[in-house]
Amino acid sequence: MGLDPGLRRLALGTLLAAYPGPVPPQWAVDLVAEGLAGHTLFGTNVHDRAQVAASTLALRAGRPDVLIAIDEEGGDVTRLAHATGSPYPGNAALGAVDDTALTGRVYAAIGVELAALGITVDLAPTVDVNTADENPVIGTRSFGADPARVAAHSAAAVEGLQSVGVAACAKHFPGHGATVADSHHELPTVDVSPAVLRERDLPPFAAVVEAGTRAVMTAHIRVPALTGDGPATFSRAVLVDLLRGEYGFTGTVITDALEMQGAALAAGGVGPAAVRALAAGADLLCIGAKVDAALVEHVAGEIVAAIGDGRLDRARVEEAADRTAALAAWTRAAGIPPTIPTDLGYAAARRAVRVEGVVDGLARPLVVQLHATATMAEGRVPWGLGPHLDGLEEVRVVATETDAAALGRLADGRPIVLVGRHLHRLPGGAALVDALAAAYPVTVVEMGWPGRWRPTGVRAFVTTYGASHANGRAAAEVLGLIG
Repeated sequence: MGLDPGLRRLALGTLLAAYPGPVPPQWAVDLVAEGLAGHTLFGTNVHDRAQVAASTLALRAGRPDVLIAIDEEGGDVTRLAHATGSPYPGNAALGAVDDTALTGRVYAAIGVELAALGITVDLAPTVDVNTADENPVIGTRSFGADPARVAAHSAAAVEGLQSVGVAACAKHFPGHGATVADSHHELPTVDVSPAVLRERDLPPFAAVVEAGTRAVMTAHIRVPALTGDGPATFSRAVLVDLLRGEYGFTGTVITDALEMQGAALAAGGVGPAAVRALAAGADLLCIGAKVDAALVEHVAGEIVAAIGDGRLDRARVEEAADRTAALAAWTRAAGIPPTIPTDLGYAAARRAVRVEGVVDGLARPLVVQLHATATMAEGRVPWGLGPHLDGLEEVRVVATETDAAALGRLADGRPIVLVGRHLHRLPGGAALVDALAAAYPVTVVEMGWPGRWRPTGVRAFVTTYGASHANGRAAAEVLGLIG
């Protein structure tokens, strides 16, 4: 016996799915026609701009107000430019520049590009306050460690995106910046009082609510004082009492991907996670990246079953679907976005570079890039100085598998430019830098979150606050390696 058609359509109206490959399969379009709220695009869905525009057009054939979302943060998290790196600096760089008008312009530029391709929701900005240097998942995605600065830039980012008709989704409520674990793989815990959250983590969310953000994304983090043993995504105290009651948010609450271990493990699977998130007050459920028709039907079936057995109140699901429909209606009303200067991101990235020391005398250096793993949020996106080096020798090494003497012999008297990401927490990274600097002229380029660590004995320590294509070019220009 199949699902009740009305309840199935209601359940589908709360789901944000995904599909594999560059062309939407027929089931993805059919589900939209049958009531699915929308799809999220990932790097695997993006080959080129014309193809993306054709994909969004195909999805609109299913239903004109379909939500089409993407994680396009600029900086280290990009889907449109996953093959080359983003032409925009990310939040850490914009926070370092500390020009909120610039932040607004950069996010408007990102929004213009999305709107031109038919994408209606940007799952950005990240508004977490990165207070933990060891944070493995936020880092350069944050505007910084100061709540007031993060709040100001978060509001500017939301206003910039939405000024060109793309809905913003501020994330990750109530704040992922103090964690030292990645919620893609486990359930992080932030064991602080609500008073600490209000002072440290929540000011940016208050600012984006005031700025009119259309959506807020939940965090799969545990805050025992508020959420008990489960994540915020399943906490009515967080999503209703705090976000809606205390902060006055009236838009759409979107979950982080329910396939992430921080949610799926806590609930016993994606289907049960969907039920718990809806019951807690979430409106639009991001299923994840690896989705097929069977998974969508399974999750919809779980929601319908929960309505039937009393675990979910039908009125709660109707409320969620109504809020999601309101988000879709807002995106359909968007006008034609303006044009944006093409060099905006590169100019912004140059303003973010910080130099401690002396960077002259670097003619024909040996460039050494240390291998660094990427988070699931970042994906495998090219980074470094390589794309901007004209004829200069570059080698790529693993810090724990090389030694200073070998690199010194390879340099053969040339200065060394060592490029890394998050060197303070890269296995073997800090030790290799110190050993190199003790014997050779070394300039370090840090393209991750710099933290408090600084190497000893180097000629210069250069911080880009991100590893986008724009950040890499900016560093190469500052070092005099390109004109």
